[in-house]
Amino acid sequence: MKFGIKPATALAAATATLLALSACTGSPTGTATGGSGAASGDDGIVVYNAQHENLTGAWVDAFTKETGIKVRIRNGDDLEMSNQLSEEGKNSPADVFLTENSPAMVRVAGAGLLAPVDQATLAQVPAQYRPSTGDWTGVAARSTVLAYNKNKLTTDQLPKSLMDLADPSWKGRIGASTGGADFQAIVSAMLALKGEDATQKWLEAAKSNFKSYKDDTPVLAAVNSGEVDAGVLYHYYSFVDQAKTGENSKNVELHYFKNQDPGAFVSVSGGAVLASSKKQAQAQQFLKFITGKVGQQVLQNGVSFEYTVGSDVPANPKLVPLKDLQAPSVDPAKLNSEKVTELMTQVGLL
Repeated sequence: MKFGIKPATALAAATATLLALSACTGSPTGTATGGSGAASGDDGIVVYNAQHENLTGAWVDAFTKETGIKVRIRNGDDLEMSNQLSEEGKNSPADVFLTENSPAMVRVAGAGLLAPVDQATLAQVPAQYRPSTGDWTGVAARSTVLAYNKNKLTTDQLPKSLMDLADPSWKGRIGASTGGADFQAIVSAMLALKGEDATQKWLEAAKSNFKSYKDDTPVLAAVNSGEVDAGVLYHYYSFVDQAKTGENSKNVELHYFKNQDPGAFVSVSGGAVLASSKKQAQAQQFLKFITGKVGQQVLQNGVSFEYTVGSDVPANPKLVPLKDLQAPSVDPAKLNSEKVTELMTQVGLL
């Protein structure tokens, strides 16, 4: 079954400027409210959401239907929401934080703002899809891929490793959203797997070789049109486009690096309960729900095409199974986004 945010309750995402201004007042923009069955006088819980709005809206509708607990959603991206929480500290109105990538969650965790996740919830998610610390958990995942134009590259011309894209022969032929949270998460995994020296050299080459785009959607479109031969991004952009018109992916194939390569990195989307929440039981219940069978089935049957990670619910059948991706083992708690930002700034990618 599929769910969606109720049209009457979804508000447009705010600009970064407005969000920054709202941080001063503790009232983030981009708010949507789901559910109406909580007890009278109880406003339910507040979720700071950097995940896909349609997925979180579907989770909220299903959760409220089952529990009667109201949920208010405040939308932004990973960086915006983590900055918001860092500024608000213990005074944050948030009860739950959801991210697209784990570095934003690691930052909030490092500030000591998270409560330990209930053991029953952690038990629903395999260890490789949650941090060793136990102060947050994976709720979904996405695989790094090389999207390539099948009219410009043959399979025998594809790089065997993400690291190979540092070769000068790729200059001007690769697209990426180098300033985006997705790309920075991929580089964080490279840093964890290959070390600082190798990562810095790769970034220096990427500065020369890559064409940078605002986000991953135009990267996919550029690959499809032949503007670039290939692009580094997450798998789901192509699947989402194919489920719509396919206009930005009809000429695109996905290359999975596998072999524990940095290019096979699986990024974990995080879920956490804020230590400052005054509704700990309800917040923990929400986290347990979205990693439970019903919550993961919402993801499985939805339109975000991210990977399920909890309660043995298989991914959408259109996706390559997680077990076949041969992803490298990376503890999400150890992804160093601050060092990545420093390195990328040094080479001029940020």
